[in-house]
Amino acid sequence: MPDFLLEIGTEEIPARMIDSARDELARRVGDLLQRERLVDTPTLQTYSTPRRLAVLASQVSSAQPDVTEQVTGPSLKVAYKDGAPTPAAAAFARKLNVPVDALEKVTTPKGEYLGATVKKKGRPAAEILAESLPKELAGIYWAKSMYWRGKSAERFVRPVRWLVSLLDGEVVPLEFAGIRASHSSEGHRILSPGSLSIDRPSDYLSALAKASVVASAAEREQRIRKALDAATRTLPGTRWREDKSLLDTVVNLTEFPSVVLGNFDPEFLALADEVLVTVMRDHQKYFALEDAGGKLLPHFLAVLNTDGDPDGLIRHGNERVLRARFNDARFFWQTDQKIPLRQRVDMLKAVTFQKDLGSYFDKTMRVQKLGSLISEAIRNAGTSVRSGVVFKAALLAKTDLTTELVKEFTELQGIVGGLYAKVQQLDPILPAATAEAIGDAIYDQYKPESMDDGVPRSVEGAVLAIADKADSIAGMFALGLQPTGSKDPFALRRAANGIVKIIAEHKLPLPISKLFSDARAEYADSEAERRFSKEINFDEAIANFMRERLEFYLRDARGFAYDVVNAVLAAGSDDIVDAIARAEAVRNSKASGDASDLEAVCISFKRIKNILRQAEERKIEIPERPGEGLLAKMGSAETELWMTGAVNLWAEYEVRRESGAYGSAISYAASLRPLLDRFFDEVMVMVDDPQIRANRLALLSRIYKGFSTIADFSEIVTEGTKTSPERGERS
Repeated sequence: MPDFLLEIGTEEIPARMIDSARDELARRVGDLLQRERLVDTPTLQTYSTPRRLAVLASQVSSAQPDVTEQVTGPSLKVAYKDGAPTPAAAAFARKLNVPVDALEKVTTPKGEYLGATVKKKGRPAAEILAESLPKELAGIYWAKSMYWRGKSAERFVRPVRWLVSLLDGEVVPLEFAGIRASHSSEGHRILSPGSLSIDRPSDYLSALAKASVVASAAEREQRIRKALDAATRTLPGTRWREDKSLLDTVVNLTEFPSVVLGNFDPEFLALADEVLVTVMRDHQKYFALEDAGGKLLPHFLAVLNTDGDPDGLIRHGNERVLRARFNDARFFWQTDQKIPLRQRVDMLKAVTFQKDLGSYFDKTMRVQKLGSLISEAIRNAGTSVRSGVVFKAALLAKTDLTTELVKEFTELQGIVGGLYAKVQQLDPILPAATAEAIGDAIYDQYKPESMDDGVPRSVEGAVLAIADKADSIAGMFALGLQPTGSKDPFALRRAANGIVKIIAEHKLPLPISKLFSDARAEYADSEAERRFSKEINFDEAIANFMRERLEFYLRDARGFAYDVVNAVLAAGSDDIVDAIARAEAVRNSKASGDASDLEAVCISFKRIKNILRQAEERKIEIPERPGEGLLAKMGSAETELWMTGAVNLWAEYEVRRESGAYGSAISYAASLRPLLDRFFDEVMVMVDDPQIRANRLALLSRIYKGFSTIADFSEIVTEGTKTSPERGERS
């Protein structure tokens, strides 16, 4: 069976877009091959460089297999009249290219129809690929794309320059963006300019290697790592600072990587490490070097897209550029000190936060008040927090947006404010430790920027970060600008993820509903509030949004099973720390010695839930509690479930739940098993007598609600038992 190679060559693709596009291309090709029955299970290899995306599929059929299928046509009543075929029957036969007398009667649930068994010959793979692949290429998602052949033509991330599409040695006659596929690819732009021939898919890597192109991103990463290590070893006692994001970037900036070691004047080390590393990393794509203690050294490593720098010309050029950038940074730092952060607060009135939500000065005033409310709430709940630090940090948090250094190096916002707060005298009577704490809070205000990022180091930094993020989310939601689908232009999901992670890791006693109620209240009587949407139910929208973010955190960051997460959140998601504790208790209980009893109780709770849903659908009114006088006249199974389960066991359960001993409380829930088993063996709930039925429904409702305050046990997935109508429900 042949192999299939597709390579699309372009002008240089932005590094940040390559990985996702390569993976999407592979998925699209694999789905196409499987959908068209050209492979059973796709075996794909993917390749990418700044100038190409490629996928190689192994063992592709040269043609679809022939299939025999039953084709149904018009009904017999339409196909025949007085025993003779009608024009409808003749047209159906012509469509299938068979004689009319070859048609047969087909009986379906809808009646009798005319049909035929036909053999459908499989199409050649080359024909299918040539027809379908242009649509797949046009469908690849790009954050930004361009057109170069007129506005009505196709769009792609960069102009397409060549296509290679081979089924073994034969060219698949594919055309996209005005380019016809051929054997011709291109080598390294500098080291091996011009075209090269790819004779067969199996020759792809070796042909590119001869043209100084390393097509595998993984292989380029290994080459870069080895080259970084080798260059670092020339300076004893040094190491290059590990930076996976930067490494991913330079992998996607090169086709034939090498590394050069450069130096800069040690006098620049007087600047903050954060400034130096940002200039090297974000602006020049250089790796920083440090000593064994993590102290920055006056050297850097640059990854080149060539075979080296024997004459040192590239190294010299990089050093000259870096020196200029460092001089700019030093000048901006010194210039910024002429206006202290405290004097920059009013300057924020000229910096827009969001066109409908006002300036950063307005945001500062809101965040300052909200930070005070959060501090008061968590202090009242027993968490130690320095409210004054939060208050002063919130006032100065955004002032670095007016500094020259942040205007030039926007990646440093927040960080610059934290650094300036530590070197400037914020207040003559302010203790040094307090000034340090204020600086740390400002420095950490944007943390965490992802689920892999750390949270603010101090409680004060955590409060400031939460207040800042909550203010943004509340304002955007009130305007009706909440995220929809994959669109989140204001990064509100990231902000909400940050709030959840901060509260979880700092274990802050901060209810989500209060946080956002206070955040929304800070907009009261403002110009922004006049623009708020009157169509959105703010509280409901925020609650649903934050529940989704907590669900994401529990499942993806903490690794809880989806059924545990669903069960816990069904019992409440307002207290994040409490929800995590309940999830841990449920997970531990599922793995404990009581697991079988708990599983049986979960099955019974599913049954109870079904019964209660049936009652709701039939609009049966359920009392708050069963009548004990009526219970006494009924069977012992009901009386025992009420007295032992709903009264005694529930009381013990509640004591432990309220004290936070969730594992112990769940054990009491698990001990309901024999009571529930007996009840469902002996009792029919949905009987005709309305009084008895209502009493039994009230009993089950009380059990269900009473024992669902830690988790809704009906959401726990169980094995081996299915919910059935048996004696509890009626089907």
